[in-house]
Amino acid sequence: MSEVTFAHPKILFLLLLIIPAIVWYIYRQKKVPSVQVSSTKSVEDLPVSYKEILSHILFVLRLAVIGLLVIALARPQSSNSWENVSTQGIDIVLALDISGSMLAQDLKPDRLEASKNVAIEFISGRPNDRIGLVVFSGESFTQCPLTTDHAVLINLFKDIKSGIIEDGTAIGVGLANAVKRLKDSDAISKVIILLTDGVNNQGAINPITSAELAKIFGIRVYTIGVGTEGVAKYPVRDMFGRTRLMKMDVEIDEETLLHISDITNGKYFRATDNNKLRQIYLEIDRLEKSKINVKEFSRKEEEYMPFVLIGFILLLVEFLIRRTILRSIP
Repeated sequence: MSEVTFAHPKILFLLLLIIPAIVWYIYRQKKVPSVQVSSTKSVEDLPVSYKEILSHILFVLRLAVIGLLVIALARPQSSNSWENVSTQGIDIVLALDISGSMLAQDLKPDRLEASKNVAIEFISGRPNDRIGLVVFSGESFTQCPLTTDHAVLINLFKDIKSGIIEDGTAIGVGLANAVKRLKDSDAISKVIILLTDGVNNQGAINPITSAELAKIFGIRVYTIGVGTEGVAKYPVRDMFGRTRLMKMDVEIDEETLLHISDITNGKYFRATDNNKLRQIYLEIDRLEKSKINVKEFSRKEEEYMPFVLIGFILLLVEFLIRRTILRSIP
């Protein structure tokens, strides 16, 4: 069965005005001018005129119109289409390492581009969430604050390049900056996805201190260490300005990244190739969707229009009767 509610139920109190209107009408009918006659016996058996009945019907029609318009103004709403939907309210900040080591080519075409491409896929799959972007290397800045305008966010993502800020790996500063973007959020769920390929070697803030701050503000941090096992090829410029690929050891502080995720009730992942990185984002997407309560609700539909139409028809009927059958000739 459908459940009917009213958006403005207090307006229904106007229906009480119908009571004094009825009282006034009855009082007016009794107070008609009288003519003194010697006897009414000759007219007692006469039938009631249909015009007299119609005159009362006109009053009833007018009351019905008023009642229907009052109900329409109260905005009746039905709720008979039940659905299961996820409640909205996730704010996500992507904290992306853009240090020089992110140009390593163990992911294709390199770690940074692979991370950008997969992150853009992730953003496109969550159209209802507010998402922001923080980048860091030797220092950190906000590339895009929390927004639901994902087209703008994606365009800003595409503009990210290594070398736009001082080189290094300041994980603590990058995480602290992301926390700053989320600390005042009133979202149901607040999440940071931190991706790096190195060891914290710069910045005045310790990564664990930043993780403790995230915990205080109820922010969950998923950490991703990106890079293959062993060695990877890095582009290096020689003394003649030519770019050459050199094998260098892959060093990721997995212990710190794991500790950050544990402190904030998040999870640590290791991405050794493009496919693994994509699978990680898919898992984070699934985990976050499962953490938001699924509730059954009814989609409300406006039902005032039938009352307006019926009221209009009754008003038209009242007007036609008054102007035709009960029309008075001067």
